[in-house]
Amino acid sequence: MIPVLAFDIETIPDTVGLAKIYDLPADTPAEQVAEIAFQRRRKISGSDFLQHAMHRVLVISCALRSDEGFRVWSLSGEDEPINIQRFFDGIEKYTPQLVTWNGGGFDLPVLNYRALVHGLSAPRFWDMGEDDRDFKWNNYISRYHTRHLDLMDVLAMYQPRANTGLDDMAKLIGFPGKLGMDGSQVWPSYLRGEIPAISNYCETDAVNTYLVYLRFQLLRGQLTSEHYQQEIALVRSQLSGLDQAHWQEFLATWESE
Repeated sequence: MIPVLAFDIETIPDTVGLAKIYDLPADTPAEQVAEIAFQRRRKISGSDFLQHAMHRVLVISCALRSDEGFRVWSLSGEDEPINIQRFFDGIEKYTPQLVTWNGGGFDLPVLNYRALVHGLSAPRFWDMGEDDRDFKWNNYISRYHTRHLDLMDVLAMYQPRANTGLDDMAKLIGFPGKLGMDGSQVWPSYLRGEIPAISNYCETDAVNTYLVYLRFQLLRGQLTSEHYQQEIALVRSQLSGLDQAHWQEFLATWESE
């Protein structure tokens, strides 16, 4: 089978880069740099949300379905270039079907910008037919090709006004949705040194994304009802074998639906 990789990222302000852009002293505290950046963005856009290139990738969480089964893991920590390169190396090695929720609008642009900042290499991801002729007609870059499937974009029929959030969609279906955190809490949590909690939150988002993908495949007729239930059972089984508290909470919430 073609491996299916559902993923999600969590980011924090690139305070080192922002300090350079704003010509701030090198010893300006990170929290102060971020606040200056937020204030400037509010004046321009009315929102704290920074431009994509100004986000530093803290966590990349992956949910992979392959011939070997289903597993979840995270690339996390302070070494951003190593984690991003490892992510793109996985694409290089396995050429998976990528699945995201708003990945075309956020996750992949951020990864692309940050890979550019760090001088990384991702030839398979960027192949548009130069190396593999099949990629001319189905690649990761085009919005309308399926090697990268942005579920939010497709389900909204590419109409931004029809977009909905992953948390709402997952809960409507009966999946757990977000647990314990949302994107607005990542930076404060990081400042408190809670990187493991951020990673746990990101992992549950990746699994929610994969579960919604399974329902989408049922909708498309790519899975029969029986096969869909088998895939759902596989995810439950694999998660039940993990002893981390966030997976126990995830399963308990799922089972209560």
